[in-house]
Amino acid sequence: MKLFDVLLAFAALSLLLLLATALRQRLRILQRLGLPEALIAGLLGLAIGPFSPLRLFPERVTAVWSQTPGVLITVVFATLFLGQALPSPRQLWQRSASQVAFGMVLGFGQYLVGGLALLLVLGPLLGTNPLMACLIEVGFEGGHGTAAGMGPSFAELGLASGEALGLAMATVGVLAAVLLGSTLVVIGRRRRWLVSTGASGASADLALEEEAVRRPLLPAGPSPTIDALTVNLALIGAAVGLGVLLKEALVASWPLLKALPLFPLAMVGGLIVQLLLQRAGKPQLASAPLQHSLGALAMDLLITAAMASLNLPLLEEAWLPFVVLALLGLAWNLAVFWWLAPRLFADAWFERGLADFGQGTGVTATGLLLLRMADPYGRSGVLEAFSFKQLVFEPFLGGGLVTALAPIALVSLGLPLWTALAALLTLAALGLGLAMRKQAQG
Repeated sequence: MKLFDVLLAFAALSLLLLLATALRQRLRILQRLGLPEALIAGLLGLAIGPFSPLRLFPERVTAVWSQTPGVLITVVFATLFLGQALPSPRQLWQRSASQVAFGMVLGFGQYLVGGLALLLVLGPLLGTNPLMACLIEVGFEGGHGTAAGMGPSFAELGLASGEALGLAMATVGVLAAVLLGSTLVVIGRRRRWLVSTGASGASADLALEEEAVRRPLLPAGPSPTIDALTVNLALIGAAVGLGVLLKEALVASWPLLKALPLFPLAMVGGLIVQLLLQRAGKPQLASAPLQHSLGALAMDLLITAAMASLNLPLLEEAWLPFVVLALLGLAWNLAVFWWLAPRLFADAWFERGLADFGQGTGVTATGLLLLRMADPYGRSGVLEAFSFKQLVFEPFLGGGLVTALAPIALVSLGLPLWTALAALLTLAALGLGLAMRKQAQG
């Protein structure tokens, strides 16, 4: 790969993002759908990419795009904990337990639904690759970044189309989350399921508490010899380096873990770096605003590159199993929202369930968008619980360790045992949620 090709590919991605930003500002329908600029840019790139009749970009550019996501997703996950004021485990659990349980039922259930579909229908009738049982969770809970990052793992284990199918599933998830979620908000208002607007206006108190919990750690100022941005890039590098060392140690103990992607281990590396900074009394070196900006930059480039280089012929080979899994995944998410949320949450069940439905079908930003539609003034108090939940949930599902290890576990255990394990984990999460509801009431 030549340096000129890399620079040309980056310039092309930048141009697509600028065009997408202009389109989103001019077309209200794109704003109403809540589609991020990066996804629009990726779709534009796909329309003029290697599998389009137009083919405006040379093949060497799209070749760089196809190799970019695996690197960028590692950067994204390395930034998750850097610069964050980590609360105590007890405080974290008390404020997020019910939300975590609901999210785990949603996530583990997606593995269960996928496994049952492969065991009972898609495998016997169509001979579908068993690894497709992981696609719903990877695409819905994980999103575009996770789907792109898991591509090499799927390929290593025998599903060459895994990345393309995961990206397509993530796109379906984002669109469905916005359309279905908006419909749910309308229904909730008509049936008066939303927290009353006449309830105690605690929005100001909530905003202050949220600010106290999530206040970013600003850098004390650049050193005379090194810039704050340089320091934060170096911290990301240290997190990634620790992730590499962790993977080498794991592979040495169990060679099958060679298929484990690097990005969840880079997240663990970021957590270790942040804890070391706090122990050393230098947490200000990691700036939350800078880490957020660097992570957002990497994610925007990742989504654009991954979608623009989407291998459409691979989708054609498995379009029927893909459609079946997507419909079953959406049906599961809706069923969990309607049936479980009222029984699991002691208060504001609609807003709590809606936020997780948005995240579990689309992305975290979609969950926040739907929550804002249902609770624009923050009176339900759900934003705090949803925010704390991410610190417990994301290291495991939605792109965390469980997501990364699931295909390896499926290959090791076989589809029947893996599906049984997914059922046990789903029931365990359900039991935890019901227990937390009982505790809150009693």
